[in-house]
Amino acid sequence: MIERLARLPVDVDYASEYRYRNPIPDRNALGLLITQSGETADTLAAQREMKSLGSKTVAICNVVGAMVAREAHGAIYTHAGPEIGVASTKAFTAQLTALFLLALKLGQLRGRLDKAQSVTLIEELSRVPARIEEVLRTRSGQCEQLAKEFANSRDFLYLGRGIHFPIALEGALKLKEISYIHAEGYPAGEMKHGPNALIDETLPVVVLTTRDGSDPASKLRYEKTLSNIQEVTARSGRVIAVATEGDTTIASLVEHVIYVPPTFELLSPLIEIVPLQLLAYYVAVRRGCDVDQPRNLAKSVTVE
Repeated sequence: MIERLARLPVDVDYASEYRYRNPIPDRNALGLLITQSGETADTLAAQREMKSLGSKTVAICNVVGAMVAREAHGAIYTHAGPEIGVASTKAFTAQLTALFLLALKLGQLRGRLDKAQSVTLIEELSRVPARIEEVLRTRSGQCEQLAKEFANSRDFLYLGRGIHFPIALEGALKLKEISYIHAEGYPAGEMKHGPNALIDETLPVVVLTTRDGSDPASKLRYEKTLSNIQEVTARSGRVIAVATEGDTTIASLVEHVIYVPPTFELLSPLIEIVPLQLLAYYVAVRRGCDVDQPRNLAKSVTVE
């Protein structure tokens, strides 16, 4: 989002890895710390490492007055309200929204977005809540049916390209956390470098194939992802596609399609994550798992 809207280079790192790899000091770099609780030990340690190297930090946090916000140079509160379940859902969506608004503001300040472009993006963002409600209302039953069919699977593979790849990671994480099924998120373009060997008639492959018809780059990624789907189906893999409403091409290629409303490419993660959360939920319920309190996990990881 930040690279597209503000044309600023961005590196993404695991907080638990950052402090141990002897990071290079950069006083002109801004450290963004993303944490629901604001008390995560690894995130706090990474923040302190950044500050010791001369970087300023900004916290994106859900809990007002949390440690990470107190120690940061600035804070963006997501105000998602208390999240009871260990597996993050609304806090994750709120964090994506905060990042989008930050990217939008940076784009304005750097002269990359004019007023008309900014208004268009904000208007599209304002439509997202209604589209999420639509997915919750119209796709819950379908996800429940899919759970009946795939709840006994031993493994899942989630695929995405570009901005959809992190959502594939998140979808796989949700399934792992609450259903205890092994799941892996992978870049769709990397299938030939190993994961193709996993595909057989027992493997469910969830593919994010939404597209923004107004964005040529999005359409290109979509076409490339279709070729990945054909590789999976040629090996008897069972594909569940998350696709944009009105896409008739995808229905002829895969076994199951979950349709979501259209939106701009950069906002699509906010909508397409919802059916993946629903699928994980219904699979977990079907397997008799405790959805709110998965085994061996805590809501806030306050020790290393």
